[in-house]
Amino acid sequence: MIYQILGVLHVILFLLAAYEVLTSTKAFPLKVLWLLLIFLLPIVGLIIYVLIGRGR
Repeated sequence: MIYQILGVLHVILFLLAAYEVLTSTKAFPLKVLWLLLIFLLPIVGLIIYVLIGRGR
């Protein structure tokens, strides 16, 4: 049960991060790199994106 909840939470966070990347003003190659990072390194990629990739 807990793994299902964590899985759903991860999908929601991935979709939010992907939407934020796609709607940002970053150059297209950077968008692709961020999406690959978030997709290939699920938890770590999300954390790195939140700490480094988001425009403040």
